Amino acid sequence: MPQNEKVLVVDFGGQYNQLVARRVRECNVYCEIVSYRVGLDAIRAQNPKGIIFTGGPNSVYVDGAPTIDPAIFDLGIPVLGLCYGFQLMTHLLGGHVCKAPEREYGKTLVHVDTKSKVFENVSPETICWMSHNDYAETAPTGFTISAYTDNCPVAAIELPEKNLYGFQFHPEVLHTPEGKTMLHNFVYNVCGCKGDWKMGSFVETSVKALREKIGNGKVLCALSGGVDSSVAAAMLSKAVGKQLTCVFVDHGLLRKNEMEEVCEVFGPNGQFELNFVCVNARQRFYDKLAGVSEPEKKRKIIGEEFIRVFEEEAKKIGAVDFLAQGTIYPDVVESGLGGESTVIKSHHNVGGLPDYVDFKEIVEPLRDLFKDETRQAGRELGLPEYLVSRQPFPGPGLAIRIIGEVTPDKVKMVQEADAIWREEIAKAGLDKSISQYYAALTNMRSVGVMGDERTYDYAVALRAVTTTDFMTAEAAEIPWSLLQTVTSRIVNEVQHVNRVLYDCTGKPPATIEFE
Repeated sequence: MPQNEKVLVVDFGGQYNQLVARRVRECNVYCEIVSYRVGLDAIRAQNPKGIIFTGGPNSVYVDGAPTIDPAIFDLGIPVLGLCYGFQLMTHLLGGHVCKAPEREYGKTLVHVDTKSKVFENVSPETICWMSHNDYAETAPTGFTISAYTDNCPVAAIELPEKNLYGFQFHPEVLHTPEGKTMLHNFVYNVCGCKGDWKMGSFVETSVKALREKIGNGKVLCALSGGVDSSVAAAMLSKAVGKQLTCVFVDHGLLRKNEMEEVCEVFGPNGQFELNFVCVNARQRFYDKLAGVSEPEKKRKIIGEEFIRVFEEEAKKIGAVDFLAQGTIYPDVVESGLGGESTVIKSHHNVGGLPDYVDFKEIVEPLRDLFKDETRQAGRELGLPEYLVSRQPFPGPGLAIRIIGEVTPDKVKMVQEADAIWREEIAKAGLDKSISQYYAALTNMRSVGVMGDERTYDYAVALRAVTTTDFMTAEAAEIPWSLLQTVTSRIVNEVQHVNRVLYDCTGKPPATIEFE
């Protein structure tokens, strides 16, 4: 959706590119990620208030390293370089970047010049997150050194008259406690942003834009019942009312009792003005997934089958002009779109779409939002809190929480185990403090003993993470007594499960979902 003011994050392959954008948005300034390959004309056309260069894994002085036209520094648009972006700015403008005599990694004490616009209200000595093998040995001519460390004589530079700034460290990560202040200073003190990126105005603007775009057209919305698609449906309902038909596909890969819960909220007796269709396609999806164990293939199959079901429902309804989906920004980024990210996994509603879709156009009203922003939008739209704050659930459903081939029996196992895990988490009062939690069925079978008899059954893995943006996450510290209770219940109540594991891996190196 168009915004009054925008900051562009130019991505050079940095692992924290999404976090940079997220932190800028937390300052109530809209932000998008673009690849360094897009070119100056494309950047100029977006008329950004500011530009931020991300980090990256390369050395700026080697052949083939990602670079950018130095004319970007003459556009009159403020630029902030971070880590690799800082080194690239230094290199292109005549400073000297080389291999550092001593690598810096982790939390580092940085001495900053608090008279600088970007270090206003920052402590003179502040902890910052460093991660570099190279460093700027000398700053470009005319630039002032505004920060240093014991091992890094040029930790920040600036040329205020041209609004050019650079940090060797990463202000976007939580390990830099005053990093948000620094980014706030850049977008307000340097870029002159007003901060008009507020969820209330976003919802109002989006509803208006959807109404204008759709006109008298009919919309078919892919409704999974999860947070993202529910918010998208509510927004579209507000925009076009009965022109919207929400199709809920029960593909047999939902959580326990989920079909009933979705029908209660969005069905004929629900609070929304829309048409609601529930399609039982369980066997159809099971047949398509039979014998398939490779995760990407499962996602692609499910994505295509979703579209085929929607096309069939559209023909029953009549002419349908738009397909609406609850795609959010992390889906886009992880599917390798929008920056320099590699494909981590195809999301069924982004990289998993088939080549042919029988609709005039796809509308994705939440495509620019992170998960917590999507929840805020839902509240603005009047969705009930229990729906807005419910656990995230992937479009491919339990298919990617079952390692290996999907069968109805495996689905039942993971449904029952997941229901127990969620129930006990809620009983312990941890459901609001854990960002996402679920049970997955591993493809491992092992020997066990139950009732004095040998068993050879499956292992269930429990997953629980804490995160602010779902781009990075840490495993939640679950009380041992709770894990014991859940383990006991699962092995006693879920048939063909004799072992329970807890996944302690963060993101990265893992993803939040198993596949």
